[in-house]
Amino acid sequence: MQYPSIRDLKTGGKRIFLRADLNVPIEGGKILDDTRIRSVLRTIRHLTEQGSPVILASHLGRPGGKMDPRFSMKPVAEKLREILKETRILFAHDCIGKRVEAMAAGLAPGEMLVLENLRFHPEETSNDPDFSRKLAALADIYVNDAFGTSHREHASMVGIPGILGGGYVGFLVEQELRVFGEIIKHPRKPYTVILGGVKISDKVALIENVLPKLDNLIVGGAMAFTFFRAMGLETGKSIVEEDRIQTAKDIIKAAEERGVNLLLPRDIICAPSREEGSQAGAYRYDNLPADMAGFDIGPETIDLFRRTMMDSKTIVWNGPMGLFEVPPFDVGTRKLAAFMADATSFGADAW
Repeated sequence: MQYPSIRDLKTGGKRIFLRADLNVPIEGGKILDDTRIRSVLRTIRHLTEQGSPVILASHLGRPGGKMDPRFSMKPVAEKLREILKETRILFAHDCIGKRVEAMAAGLAPGEMLVLENLRFHPEETSNDPDFSRKLAALADIYVNDAFGTSHREHASMVGIPGILGGGYVGFLVEQELRVFGEIIKHPRKPYTVILGGVKISDKVALIENVLPKLDNLIVGGAMAFTFFRAMGLETGKSIVEEDRIQTAKDIIKAAEERGVNLLLPRDIICAPSREEGSQAGAYRYDNLPADMAGFDIGPETIDLFRRTMMDSKTIVWNGPMGLFEVPPFDVGTRKLAAFMADATSFGADAW
């Protein structure tokens, strides 16, 4: 696989737009796990040590295209100041606008500006051309170190490099691509892929690529409801991609024809809304309440997925099992993360 790497980049002191995945868990303004922040430090230092000002951008949570202080990037900027004591780090209270442009232009060599949450603007996820131009105006060179969102057609992922004439991958993305490529090319059997998140449309290419080699395909997250609808089941108020029901039917058929074990949730944690977690309960997949939505996988499903994972030699996981940013809907995702660690300790290749 060929791609322009940051290790070949001589910045010449030019301003860098660095897209990272800093979607860290935050509670009460405190970061609970800073792993994602630390994973991008090597790339940051590589750029700042060349005398380049860095404009650091990321999304955080699901603010729905509106300003929401619960999903502010300010705690991330504060954590970076704590870690990178040698670097002057500023925080912008937006990601576009004249004030942000002035802050970016005023950065001294090796300084960094952390932008506010990209997804406070709906134009980020719609890949709006004008929004892309405003972001691109902040820098001269684009670097992508956000492996987890590289498949998304968002302004900060495809719009900016299109305007700046391409870009480079950071050290984290380079490592992920190298290891992930080897796993996909030569998987040890049994080979299990776990897919979560909301949209089947985001995962179609991955499914088509890996299905011929798979033993098990596990589907969780909101995308499972599109599969349930494809099976003729009711899904209550849960999210369904209506235009992807036929896609789900095709995947079910292809898995059956290839002898792939397709595992869907057997029970779902449902609640009247994401804000009413205290009223959440577990319901069978074929008996979901009409006045509720599903927000996580249930205990029976967690056990089913655990047994499959522990019997696997290669595991690739993409996407959460539920609304993991909001307790109590984080249980399924957190438990599967622990199972991944257990499987690795028993010799599985897990990614």
